[in-house]
Amino acid sequence: MSTFSLSDLGATVTKTREIHLAARPNGAPTPDDFALVEVDLPQLGPGQVLLRNLVMSVDPYMRGRMNDVKSYVPPFQLDAVLDGGAIGEVVESHHPSLVPGDVVLHGLGWRDHAITEAARVRKVDPSLGASSYLGALGMPGLTAYVGLLDIAAMKPGDTVFISGAAGAVGSLAGQIAKQRGAARVIGSAGSAAKVERLTGTLGFDAAFNYKDAPVRDQLRTAAPDGIDVYFDNVGGDHLEAAISALNVNGRVALCGAVAQYNATDATPGPRNLALAVGKRLTLRGFIVSDHNGRMGDFLAEMAPWLASGAVRFDETVVEGLENAPSALIGLLNGENTGKMIVRL
Repeated sequence: MSTFSLSDLGATVTKTREIHLAARPNGAPTPDDFALVEVDLPQLGPGQVLLRNLVMSVDPYMRGRMNDVKSYVPPFQLDAVLDGGAIGEVVESHHPSLVPGDVVLHGLGWRDHAITEAARVRKVDPSLGASSYLGALGMPGLTAYVGLLDIAAMKPGDTVFISGAAGAVGSLAGQIAKQRGAARVIGSAGSAAKVERLTGTLGFDAAFNYKDAPVRDQLRTAAPDGIDVYFDNVGGDHLEAAISALNVNGRVALCGAVAQYNATDATPGPRNLALAVGKRLTLRGFIVSDHNGRMGDFLAEMAPWLASGAVRFDETVVEGLENAPSALIGLLNGENTGKMIVRL
């Protein structure tokens, strides 16, 4: 087995920085819930690679992992490093399939360097933009694609409503809907600038600021003939409004409920859920990792859309590992447009 290393060039890394979970939040996370820690890096074992992270992702689901509760993904552990999607450059390799300089997608974010098995990373083409594999060509893009087309079964001619429409998933879901023949796409967002971005650049037919007036009233104005599909990233009053607006045989993809992630008490369900019976609605939750088999189909459509400019994606960039906690806090407060990433 060949071994590739930058150690002869004086580039051997022996220490690195990590973000640890210092405390479990009570409500909204604060900077005190995180700790920046310097640790020693172990030596590489057979089949392993040392990576220098270039960019890392922060995502809404990470808030749930800060709680010590059973879920579809294990919780973060106290006084241990967090993890999540990241793009890294190979610094040292003990596997013949990877050499220094290769750029890979992996799951060990929240640290400057990572050591992992070569089999657990995927080589990517950096010329397409490293961070795109954390956004439009990655998990958020696949989430939008699967949620809209498989879970909500969107058909040409449907009227589609998307909450959190200026975020990484919502902005792509709306554009995919347009590319797949939706008759009308409506989005909600949290500022006038985001609303303008949705309608002025990303091709949404209508959008509104959910802070301006009740969601139910604004959705009724935007979709006087009702909606056929709702892609839910928010929950709460958005889900309740969508149930009222959905036409008979309407479909809902339950992707997230960011409005409730910082709640300290149990949040009530929609008060109008009984409408789902008479309207014969389908409300279906999903986790994107259950649908990785759709990645090939997704990339076959998304890559040409991006190349042609038919689909665009936004990024909000925070600089430095030490600022990753503030990036997550900002994401949960709606401070991002598109994908929130941290450049290391």
